[in-house]
Amino acid sequence: MADPKGFLKYTRELPRARQPKERVEDYKEIYEEFSTNKTVQQASRCMDCGVPFCHSGCPLGNIIPEFNDAVYEEDWRLAYEILSSTNNFPEFTGRICPAPCEAACVLGINQPAVAIEHIEKSIAEVAYEKGYVRPQPPTMRTGRKVAVVGSGPSGLAAAAQLNKAGHLVTVFERNDKVGGLLRYGIPDFKLEKRVVDRRVAVMEAEGIRFQTNANVGENVDPKQLLKDFDALVLCGGSTVPRDLGIPGRELEGVHFAMEFLEQNNRRVAGEAISKEKAILATGKDVLVIGGGDTGADCVGTSNRHKARSVTQIELLAKPPAERDPYSWPNWPMILRTSSSHEEGCDRQWAILTKAFIGDKKGKLKAVQLVEIEWAKDAKTGRFAFKEVEGTEREIPCQLALLAIGFLHPQFDGMLEKLGIEVDDRGNVRDDIYQTNLDKVFAAGDMRRGQSLVVWAIAEGREAARRVDEYLMGSSMLEARDDSFLMVRG
Repeated sequence: MADPKGFLKYTRELPRARQPKERVEDYKEIYEEFSTNKTVQQASRCMDCGVPFCHSGCPLGNIIPEFNDAVYEEDWRLAYEILSSTNNFPEFTGRICPAPCEAACVLGINQPAVAIEHIEKSIAEVAYEKGYVRPQPPTMRTGRKVAVVGSGPSGLAAAAQLNKAGHLVTVFERNDKVGGLLRYGIPDFKLEKRVVDRRVAVMEAEGIRFQTNANVGENVDPKQLLKDFDALVLCGGSTVPRDLGIPGRELEGVHFAMEFLEQNNRRVAGEAISKEKAILATGKDVLVIGGGDTGADCVGTSNRHKARSVTQIELLAKPPAERDPYSWPNWPMILRTSSSHEEGCDRQWAILTKAFIGDKKGKLKAVQLVEIEWAKDAKTGRFAFKEVEGTEREIPCQLALLAIGFLHPQFDGMLEKLGIEVDDRGNVRDDIYQTNLDKVFAAGDMRRGQSLVVWAIAEGREAARRVDEYLMGSSMLEARDDSFLMVRG
């Protein structure tokens, strides 16, 4: 373990964020530099807790106490070896993961949890700086060819693991650049795209091929892929957004959140966006419908557009400010304030959107809202809501962004042409990542439904192991590699 008294000496400390007024002027990541000495102090807070519940909290099963100990000893190479044994992309998760590992931290029962996410990011950045992250192509090739459809976190993880096993991997991406959600869904102020490009360059040097502008099911025939490759891994994500079928939905100014975020990421990357198609919050009253991370990203982006006002509403009741102690080590339902909220936002809970109201030209000008109350139904035991009389109101709004989640993957195109079966929720039906077609596997949101980036990486790794077993009879890939423990004795 690290310093046995570290959690008594130091409290939780994280890098300071730049001032909101400063950071809304650009799309750079918001956090300032943090000294190595302070990161070492944070690692020293990891306790000898006997049963490290952080392992079970992390979908990847990251071996957290061991890499904390290596950071405390300032053995950054070992720290990276431990971390990368279970996580292909710690530079991503160290920036954008909500850190369920920290929610499960034993120290978090009665103190602020260990700063695991920050330590993870620090290990990754030091590893790049010192040259520990370098292309490691396999020493032998199996001659088997695998196509991975989708270059989001699950697709990249599957590709990296399958290439490690010696297979010839080609990743097909329908957009013009690699990264999927990482590139087009997450704003640069949370994940600068240089971080994605840096990792993709390493993967290319390891022998992975990327084909962009390759929309499988449209300009790429999926049945031809079945002929050309020994296996297919479908990692296309859950891309059909949940809509809001209320009066006025057709008005100009009502958009899905991902339309807004993707276009802005392209704009930040230097792509030209026509005035006719531009979705801008500049000078407008913006309403973000949905209280999750995607909604918060819309808030931060709207503030950078210089919106006149930004309001975010949530259908559910306002969560408590403090954690229920009985929720440990599970993910707690508590009030979370993101960096985007700190930059300016009127947040409201238990609000139902009744209608979008337009002007004579068909443009959005206001939204009708009403307050609701949640209560448990005595017969069914389920929670339901009812409107509160006398609380209906209209608020001015010229841009409404629907950030209320995703339903399932896109059916038409690839899934339809391949004849892939789906379950009752519309996700790809599978038997341990294998679909109803022997050669076709699925991973990530396409298989499990909308989820976290860390879950997508875990899914990609597990699917790769399943594909390797299918191709070779057994697999050298493990979702959790504990070989370093023997080295440490």
